[in-house]
Amino acid sequence: MTLKEQINTERIPAHVAIIMDGNGRWAKARGQQRSMGHQEGVEAVREITTTASNLGVRFLTLYTFSTENWNRPSDEVAALMGLLLTSLEDELFMKNNVRLRVIGEITRLPQEVLRALVGLEQRTASNSGMTMVLALSYSARWEQTETMRRIAHRVKGGDLRPEDITEDVISQELSTSFMPDPDLLIRTGGEQRLSNYLLWQSAYTELYFCDTFWPDFRSEEFYRAIVDYQGRERRFGKTSEQLTQE
Repeated sequence: MTLKEQINTERIPAHVAIIMDGNGRWAKARGQQRSMGHQEGVEAVREITTTASNLGVRFLTLYTFSTENWNRPSDEVAALMGLLLTSLEDELFMKNNVRLRVIGEITRLPQEVLRALVGLEQRTASNSGMTMVLALSYSARWEQTETMRRIAHRVKGGDLRPEDITEDVISQELSTSFMPDPDLLIRTGGEQRLSNYLLWQSAYTELYFCDTFWPDFRSEEFYRAIVDYQGRERRFGKTSEQLTQE
């Protein structure tokens, strides 16, 4: 039985988040420049987008460029921005009926990239299939800081009492308020940390780490992650006995 055949189509995670790690190391292992790893990583994005959409995943959130990535060498940042611009093709989204959303401090992006993103968001807004979310110039601490500021302004303006601040209020102020928390978070490249990604949202997310570098992470690897996820028992703080009684 293939990995795909092992997947229970009734238990597909609604939201899969991915930390796409290992592009640079993939290129270094081949004696190539880091930019070549990023270029091959785009091909992995295209394949996984199609695969996830076909499986019935509703939201696919990709950690594309972190706030901390601005500290990388300027030539690498410029290359990444250029690659992002050239990879924003309508065909991938229209062919798969995928909608694009972007989260993060996107005002820091080059104007040309920002215009391309906004345009693609608008052109795909009516697509009714999976939503691909690009986390660009994003970090969880940045997001939480902005959320605290917005809530503080609401309190200051008399729109919200401090005692009325709940988990739901905070979640509604996050940049991810339009989608459910991740059911599954995948990190490629062998590292086992969240790297400032969706920290609030991942409180009960199932984590899956693999050694495969992102450029080599294709459909079979994605199927393997889904099969692993479906083999887990998600208790959300309850006992197994409580789950069977529900």
